[in-house]
Amino acid sequence: MLVIFDCDGVLVDSERISNGVLARLLAAEGLAMTAAEARREYQGLLLADIVRDVEERLGRPLPAGWLARYERERAAAFRRELEAVPGAAENVAWIAAQGVAVCVASQGKLEKTRLSLELTALSHLFADGALFSAEAVPRGKPHPDLFLHAARVMGAEPAACAVVEDTPSGVAAAVAAGMRALGFAADSDEAALRMAGAETFRSLDQLPALLALA
Repeated sequence: MLVIFDCDGVLVDSERISNGVLARLLAAEGLAMTAAEARREYQGLLLADIVRDVEERLGRPLPAGWLARYERERAAAFRRELEAVPGAAENVAWIAAQGVAVCVASQGKLEKTRLSLELTALSHLFADGALFSAEAVPRGKPHPDLFLHAARVMGAEPAACAVVEDTPSGVAAAVAAGMRALGFAADSDEAALRMAGAETFRSLDQLPALLALA
């Protein structure tokens, strides 16, 4: 078995931070949006897709360097505020101790995933070769490419993989890959996760039982 974890919103409590920074920078460009609205509109999307949508709404390109500024200010906010999702460290460690392979597959860049795991003291739970980014595949979520790539590198068949996701697009990617989709609904739309094809749960402490390890 291989358990594939999304990072943002599953292992680290980053969504509120990322979307707060995003909303602030969008407001400065004339696109009024709260952090909650930014999360609803853009959660789970690639940054390139977010930029494309924002520029369509504005009717003009964002200023040169805007995306780099967002990534810089987000990283600074992470360093001040980022925390692990409750139960992440204990349950990932317990699952791995049962001889189950674990990895992380995120839409974000590898450097962002590494920073997030380091800041939350989770990096020791995953080998560097067990971190995967959508940048490494032709298509990000909701397409299956990222999860299939992670399974191939980790030496697991798709049918033997369980994906832990908190977004409908991530769940759709897992389903399209032929993998079991577990929808973490502690801070996400549970109905939307179910509609995308997930078995939902609300605490990471439930994972061992869901995986039939406890």
